[in-house]
Amino acid sequence: MQLVFEHVTHTYQIGSPFQATAIRDVSLTIHGGDFAALIGHTGSGKSTLAQHMNALLRPTEGRVLLDGKDINEKGVSRREVRQRVGLVFQYAETQLFEETVAKDVAFGPKNLGLSPEETDARVREALERVGLVYADIAERSPFELSGGQMRRVAIAGVIAMRPEILVLDEPAAGLDPLGRTEMMRLVHSFHEAGTTVVMVSHSMDDVAENATRIIVMDQGQLTMDGTPEEVFADAARLVALDLDVPQTCRLSLALRQRWPDFPMCVRADEAYDALYARLKGGQAHA
Repeated sequence: MQLVFEHVTHTYQIGSPFQATAIRDVSLTIHGGDFAALIGHTGSGKSTLAQHMNALLRPTEGRVLLDGKDINEKGVSRREVRQRVGLVFQYAETQLFEETVAKDVAFGPKNLGLSPEETDARVREALERVGLVYADIAERSPFELSGGQMRRVAIAGVIAMRPEILVLDEPAAGLDPLGRTEMMRLVHSFHEAGTTVVMVSHSMDDVAENATRIIVMDQGQLTMDGTPEEVFADAARLVALDLDVPQTCRLSLALRQRWPDFPMCVRADEAYDALYARLKGGQAHA
């Protein structure tokens, strides 16, 4: 499975005084199995790029291909595209609208034309995957739930479609530290279960702990694309783009001042293991 952008440009409100180009000549490929993080400062084009991934927006120029097929071509089923590529908006809980949790999660599967039995099975499965107990929550109004629970219900509604690619726009935005940690564990669990994940995020620490690939946007253009180790090693360039560097990477860069061969670590456990091995090996004064 591949999702390919070929020279994609998107301009809003063409011909009006408010015309603005949000992304410009973007070419990239999302591979099956990726956990790709889209990062960039506010207004860099991250969310616009994400909304092209399931044909919510059409390119002004260029093409978006899913397994070689243009998802915006005449005759292509938008329903099928959005079944395969699920998009979770920032503050997804604002998209809830049904009178019960079960009905909200069932909305997508029902629109696929699934039987009531299959729809019910998917609702139960999706709620379980986001850590909610069907018997406790199915008949409750989603608007009676906590903010974190509402967001999980909204994600369950997308997961119930069983997408191959899950695109999440700032999934932990506005959550307290515990809620953020739990949300990132949830997102990580989707990837571990075999779903390709694309996550828009401002949190470099969340990105460092979870992503296998980082795509950096600046002023609507793709400026960096590589592994977390490759991208975060170029700290000066990230700072120039008004982006932060994860705490673990800052530690690694500081330790490289003393030990030039110290590895670039992006996750806390890697940094701990590398530092422990260095000190245990008697190289603390090397």
